[in-house]
Amino acid sequence: SPPPPQAKIACNAKDTAHTRAERNILEAVKHPFIVDLIYAFQTGGKLYLILECLSGGELFMQLEREGIFLEDTACFYLSEITLALGHLHSHGIIYRDLKPENIMLNSQGGFEGELGSLGGSLGAVLTPPCPSGHIKLTDFGLCKESIHDGAVTHTFCGTIEYMAPEILVRSGHNRAVDWWSLGALMYDMLTGSPPFTAENRKKTIDKILKGKLVLPPYLTPDARDLLKKVTPPNFP
Repeated sequence: SPPPPQAKIACNAKDTAHTRAERNILEAVKHPFIVDLIYAFQTGGKLYLILECLSGGELFMQLEREGIFLEDTACFYLSEITLALGHLHSHGIIYRDLKPENIMLNSQGGFEGELGSLGGSLGAVLTPPCPSGHIKLTDFGLCKESIHDGAVTHTFCGTIEYMAPEILVRSGHNRAVDWWSLGALMYDMLTGSPPFTAENRKKTIDKILKGKLVLPPYLTPDARDLLKKVTPPNFP
């Protein structure tokens, strides 16, 4: 039998606004690699979201245990994350908070039927189970809706180490920021830490804006090439 659903509760006005936005997005987008909203209700000023239970835990904990991922494992997870982000973008939604803590893993099994909705070739590629299950994007409170081709937004949000430069300088950003964050996440998976880190927030921001992307020599040529393309340093 499937695991029981889990509840997410919002109490104050800010949390309620974020949770209401999350509810709207989860009602609008359904995808094998995005957490399922079972139902939502509000009582006494509190908004409840009942989400599917993802018993595989956070990708963050998996990465903490292993230190780094083998490239094949990272490629598997990144492929699924890419499909989820692409689906959001096709609905005019920027995710804006991609980080290991917001990526959950389902338990193995019972997933192959959902993969069929991706189409024959993609479903076949992703059907072999990864040792820790498939990914599910969660926590959509910082998403921005109605951002289609050519549109930008200026909100400062996200987690610094995975935050694209254009968000940091408030120059206006679009869905490209999710691909920058994906590059930072890829770097974290393959090396054990995000590409730009320092002892405090200000120095971390300076590194993201001005630092040089250092690629360990053990990375394959394909990995190095992709990281250079999706996480370009020296923001203009």
